[in-house]
Amino acid sequence: MSSAADRTAGITAETATPGDTIAESQPDAPAQAAVEAPAEATDAPPASTSTNRRQPFGQGFLDTISTGWADRPELSPPARPQAAFAAARRAEVSAAFPGRRLVIPAGELKQRSNDTDYPFRAHSAFSHLTGWASDAEPGAVLVFEPAETGHEVTLYFRERADRTTSEFYSDASIGEFWIGPRPALAGVAGDLAVATAHVDDFESLDGDVVLDEDDELTRFVSELRLVKDEYEIEQMKLAVEVTARGFDDIVANLDRVVQHPRGERVVEGVFHQRARADGNAVGYDTIAASGPHACYLHWTRNDGTVAPGDLILIDAGVEVDSLYTADITRTLPVSGRFTDVQRRIYETVREAADAAFAAARPGVKFRSVHEAAMQVIARRVAEWGLLPVSAEEALDADRGGQHRRYMVHGTSHHLGIDVHDCAQARREMYYDGLLEPGMVFTIEPGLYFQIDDITVPEEYRGIGVRIEDDILMTERGPVNLSADIPRTADEVEAWIARLAR
Repeated sequence: MSSAADRTAGITAETATPGDTIAESQPDAPAQAAVEAPAEATDAPPASTSTNRRQPFGQGFLDTISTGWADRPELSPPARPQAAFAAARRAEVSAAFPGRRLVIPAGELKQRSNDTDYPFRAHSAFSHLTGWASDAEPGAVLVFEPAETGHEVTLYFRERADRTTSEFYSDASIGEFWIGPRPALAGVAGDLAVATAHVDDFESLDGDVVLDEDDELTRFVSELRLVKDEYEIEQMKLAVEVTARGFDDIVANLDRVVQHPRGERVVEGVFHQRARADGNAVGYDTIAASGPHACYLHWTRNDGTVAPGDLILIDAGVEVDSLYTADITRTLPVSGRFTDVQRRIYETVREAADAAFAAARPGVKFRSVHEAAMQVIARRVAEWGLLPVSAEEALDADRGGQHRRYMVHGTSHHLGIDVHDCAQARREMYYDGLLEPGMVFTIEPGLYFQIDDITVPEEYRGIGVRIEDDILMTERGPVNLSADIPRTADEVEAWIARLAR
C-alpha cells in the first residue's frame, strides 16, 4: 500500500483510475507528445528574475573554456540484460497497433521550488519498453514509426553537447559542467539495442496520426505488464532482498528511534539510507506510523514519536536501479513484545493473509484473494462482538460490508515497475482476471481501530496492524518472495530481540 495517485497523459502515459496508486517523479507528457528543443544556451543571462545570482564570464574564460580537454572515446557497450526483453515488449506493441505512429515520452523534470527540480524518474511505460531505467534522460521520446512491416522504432534524446558549445558550461539544467557526463547516441544505441537519434530530429505529431484512441494504447501497455518476464521477476526478487535489509536496519535502530522526538522520521531516514545505498530510491513514500497513526492508511507525515508499548506499522519498499520496486509492510511492537490485545489483532491479520495466500492459485480470479482474507476478518471481528450483524450477513455483497469499517482497503494489487502496477488494465483483466504464472502481486490485509472509534472496546482503540508480502505466481502455485522477513508474532519478537540495540 502506498500513497498519492497515478499521473495521466493519454496515449503517452498511463491514465489514472480510482484507488491506491503512486505518483511518479515527473510531470505528465503532453497529450500530443510534441517535443520542442530548447534554444541553445548563450553566455548572456536570459531575461528572468531568477538570474540575479549569475556572474558574467570574462573574456579569458570564454577564450579558453573550450580547450584543454582530453578526447572522449565513443563507446559502444554490449546491450544490457534487459534490452532483449524490452525488444520483445516493443514487438508486442507494434503488432497490436499496425499502421499507427506511437509516441511514448520519458517525461520531463518537475520543478520542486524556484530553480530546483525533483529527482527525475522516467515514465514506467517508457522504461518498460526501452530498458532505460534510473539512468534515462529527461525529454527522451520512444517513437514507433509505421513501416511496410511493423514499425521502425527510434529512441530520441538530447545527446551530450560538444565542449565547444556554450551549453557545456552555461546551462545548469543540461550542461555537463553542472550535472556531469551525459550519454552519446552511439553509446545508448549499443546499450539498449535500439536505434537512436537527437531529439531535435523528432517531428511533432501531425498529418494522419490518430489521437482519439489514446486510451487503447494506455490500456495495452498497462496490461502488457500483468505477466512478468524472466528479467522482471529477477528484479522483483532483488527489490525484496534489498527491502528486507532495510527492515533489518530499522529494527537494529529501534532504540535510537524511540529516543528521538520524531522517531517516525528516523525510521523513514534509516530505510531511505538503505534504499539509496543499495538501490535507486524508495518506490513510494515510506509509511512509518506509530501508535494511533497506524490507523491512517497513508500516513506519510511521519512526524510522531515512537513510544514503548505502542505498535509501529512500517510500509516501505526499495526501488532498484531497474525501477522495479518491492512493497512490504510489517507491524512491530516498539518494546519488543506484543500485549495480549495487540497479539490477538496481529495474529488475526496474519490468519487473513495466510488464507489469502492459500486461495491464490493459477486459474482462480484475482478477487478471490481479497474475498478469502475478508472472510477471516469478518469472522473474527464478529466473534469479538464488534459487528451489529453476523459474519455471514456482513459478507453479503449487496447488504453487508459492516466489517469493512475496520479494513476499508483491498487486499491485493499488482506490483512491478510501478508500486501499483498495471493500474490502467481493464477490470476483466485485473480485478476479475485470472491469476497466471508470472504475475506478481501483494497480499496485505489489515485491521485498524481508530483512536476515537467508540464501536470497539477501549483497549482496541489506536491499534493498527497490516502485514504485506510480495507474491509471485508460478505454475505450481504462489511463492512468497518476502517470506524471510519475520511474519508471525513470535518471529517478530525474536527478530527484535536479536537485532535491536
